[in-house]
Amino acid sequence: MDHLERMFRVLVQTIRARFPQYLSSPFDVAELHQTILPYRHHRAELGFDTNEDYEVALLELLSGARGFLIVDERMRDVLGAELTSKNPDPSTFRQFAKSQVALSPEALRRMSGTPGGASAAMASGASQVQAPPSDASQKPGVPASVGGTLPRGSDTGGVADGAVLPALPQRPAPAAVVPQQGEPCRACGEALPPGRPITFCPHCGQNLTIVNCQACGAELELGWRFCPSCGRPAATH
Repeated sequence: MDHLERMFRVLVQTIRARFPQYLSSPFDVAELHQTILPYRHHRAELGFDTNEDYEVALLELLSGARGFLIVDERMRDVLGAELTSKNPDPSTFRQFAKSQVALSPEALRRMSGTPGGASAAMASGASQVQAPPSDASQKPGVPASVGGTLPRGSDTGGVADGAVLPALPQRPAPAAVVPQQGEPCRACGEALPPGRPITFCPHCGQNLTIVNCQACGAELELGWRFCPSCGRPAATH
């Protein structure tokens, strides 16, 4: 089992255990990165030594590699091109924070022999993946089962009639920061709204309450004095 298959397996196991609604409905890239499968919570299971290794694998997964996820064409093309560049930027996926992805029913069947009925429900959820706005012309439609992608502008209708989804798990209220006047987002550089508590950047979706250790790249929460992975003091963050 290589790094990409291991990441997909951990993702499926986590969704089944904690977010079962996402077996049959799409979810945002930001939620995948920050809530469902954050590096700081799944480092041991994923087997990555650094946050950069994790982000490279996530970049590959979100590019639609091996058809593990249903992704929109624009994100697939941009991330695929980045992966083949001379010095790929692992954080490129962050610009698609609001894009939606879904587990591929075919990949789930290959992994665990999903019964036909459940596969149909998951296929219905996958058809709801929403592509980001684009000025480019619409490409001809492509079935969701081909290449693990959906065409831009895909229908975002609700879950199939009669489908019953499990109740959403209760989540603790996220922390927040209060930006100063002119303070930029560390991810995209855009100005943050000053004087009000916010958790995510309104421009790129970056979680502003999380920073990375300068030594090992592990994610740190604001207020932590030391990195829990390598022990480096976090006072400079």
